[in-house]
Amino acid sequence: MIYVVNLIKNIALALLSVLDIAMFARAILSWIDPMGDGPMASFLYTITEPIILPFRKLFDKMNWFVGSPIDMPFLFAVFAIVILQTILEVLV
Repeated sequence: MIYVVNLIKNIALALLSVLDIAMFARAILSWIDPMGDGPMASFLYTITEPIILPFRKLFDKMNWFVGSPIDMPFLFAVFAIVILQTILEVLV
């Protein structure tokens, strides 16, 4: 039973790591190609936007960080991924 739990934990951590790398790549790509016209940008947006979208909707609904030059929903999504990774590593 412990092997199954460890396997699920390791798979979840691997997926979160891949997502973390995709978020970092999206941030870097936004500096290089701000319009996001290329296939790589499209791929990264497809992977990362479902994670960012709930934060974006919440912040728009609450009028938080309106006019901020920093994409705060993106940062909160990255923080959420890091927190989930930490929880999985510590608790499980």
